[in-house]
Amino acid sequence: MTAPVAQERSGQKIAMTAPVTQTQSDSAWVVRFTMPSTYSLETLSVPNDPKVQLRGLAPARFAVERFSGVADRRSFDARTVELEGFVRAHGLHAIGAASLAQYDPPWTPWFMRRNEVMIPVAH
Repeated sequence: MTAPVAQERSGQKIAMTAPVTQTQSDSAWVVRFTMPSTYSLETLSVPNDPKVQLRGLAPARFAVERFSGVADRRSFDARTVELEGFVRAHGLHAIGAASLAQYDPPWTPWFMRRNEVMIPVAH
């Protein structure tokens, strides 16, 4: 998460999206916001930053481990190892890297935060 986060009013108001997912790509993180199903690529506002891209993703199947608390690097790595073990033990085939999904705003008390580690698996 970057600081500060700047806001300004726009012509379209969209409620907080959940989950916000993060996947590590080389040395950077790719952050995805899930838009409500009432929107399509055609009806979303055009981003004012060229680094922000709107794109649809095909439906996918994931193995998921849910956890509460702070989703720092240590907890993400530990949960990823656990989930990778689950995937292997159940004969599933991982087809991508683990990602982190966070469902709550930063002001939510740590013990009430909902997080998930997700690994895409073959159908």
